[in-house]
Amino acid sequence: MDSRVKALQFRAGAFRRRIAWVFALQFVAVVIICIMGIYGAAPAPAVIAAIVITTMLAWVATRREWRPVRALARLVNRWDGQQPSPESRRLDQLSSHVDDDVASLARGLQGFATRIAGYNQRERNFTRDASHELRSPLTVIKMSVDMLADEESISEFGSRSVRRIKRATLEMEALVEALLILAREPDTGLDHECFVANDVLRQELESAREVLAGRPIVLQLEEGAHFALQGSSRAFAVLCWQLIRNACQQIEQGRVVITILPGAVSVSGPADGPASGVPPRAHSVDRHGFELAIAQRISDRFGWPLELQRRSGQGNIARIRFPQPLPEATVRDNTRRQ
Repeated sequence: MDSRVKALQFRAGAFRRRIAWVFALQFVAVVIICIMGIYGAAPAPAVIAAIVITTMLAWVATRREWRPVRALARLVNRWDGQQPSPESRRLDQLSSHVDDDVASLARGLQGFATRIAGYNQRERNFTRDASHELRSPLTVIKMSVDMLADEESISEFGSRSVRRIKRATLEMEALVEALLILAREPDTGLDHECFVANDVLRQELESAREVLAGRPIVLQLEEGAHFALQGSSRAFAVLCWQLIRNACQQIEQGRVVITILPGAVSVSGPADGPASGVPPRAHSVDRHGFELAIAQRISDRFGWPLELQRRSGQGNIARIRFPQPLPEATVRDNTRRQ
């Protein structure tokens, strides 16, 4: 905290006592003036004028006592939360006669502002460093894996290992993208993008099929509706991918159906059990893992409600609802104009 603020001598309750003195003096003055008017010592217009002047003086005195609180309020109102220095609080502007209660509030706000500024700085450092330091190695790994996959002399065991590495790399890339979306501030401008949900979902399914290469799982897209959204297309893609990935984690083989409904997208896995012939994946029948945790956080962040339905013998369904879908034609027309 600023040393100059520490040096101030605060008196607890001084503000309340001064205000009490102001109103007590006003009350005494009004009583005296009224008595003078009752006994004819002063004419009625003079009594009214004296009462008005006394009231105005009390208001001016009260306003002067409230000045440190107003100064603190202006400082807080101008603070943007981005400056890491405690000097941004500029508490030295407070009057030397400030009350201890106001000083305690100022000290608390300064500590809170310092922590918030530090958090914002760490958030910016993380998103900048993670975006570069994690994406660059992943890109190198992907390129190296593609080069290994093209080698003709590679063994079958090596091919399986390359596919697993490629699948893990793509999953890691999607995870990094999800964490970066959640780490960034809501007002970065990404939330105002307009996009067609069907187009983004088709592209995400192509990437998902690449991740699932080698596994007997089929991704089927059913487009029962077409709509657009305003928000982050990457957040929408990551959200859908997390639900698709969670559905694929439940089974060893089968069909996962992604359905586009009016203002909603649902992801349903196949029914499992002896009757369906679809084996569940070991230790994952009741799985609500990391994928759903990230999906729920993205859902809360962008206001897209996520519903999970667990139906015995009929497969689980995850449904995302979009409260304010846009007509597809609106986005198409804007794209043509641009």
